[in-house]
Amino acid sequence: MLLLALSFAEAPRAEAPLTLNSKFLASQVANDMAVAAVDACDKRGYKVAAAVVGRDGNLLAFLRNPLSGPHTILVSQRKAYTAASLQTSTAQMAARQDLSFAPGILLIVGGVPIDVGGQFYGGVAVAGADPEVDEACAQAGIDAVAESLEFAQ
Repeated sequence: MLLLALSFAEAPRAEAPLTLNSKFLASQVANDMAVAAVDACDKRGYKVAAAVVGRDGNLLAFLRNPLSGPHTILVSQRKAYTAASLQTSTAQMAARQDLSFAPGILLIVGGVPIDVGGQFYGGVAVAGADPEVDEACAQAGIDAVAESLEFAQ
């Protein structure tokens, strides 16, 4: 009887960190972002809703002009979730129909990832205006708090 013994030496590996550090948006910052986004669209004559979600896709802040359509509630939240989940703007992903069946994903222009100073925080989105205006207003929300976020780092 022939016995064959194999020895598997464990390959050296780099020490992986045991914990990860993350930064999260404070509720006041998320609220300021939503207010700035809605205000930006209001100044253009659009009645919209704005949603801000954290890096995990959960809602942090929401503001809706009472004259905006009822659909803007869910649409803004799903756009924000999509931007956070995919970590890119919904405009860049709008053609990716292979993602259209993913739960909670909405591939409509108007969601923007919150990435300030190289730190990813989540997503913000607007619904109720023309898609490009939605995106510009969402970006205005980020721009309104970006300096504070960069300074805090």
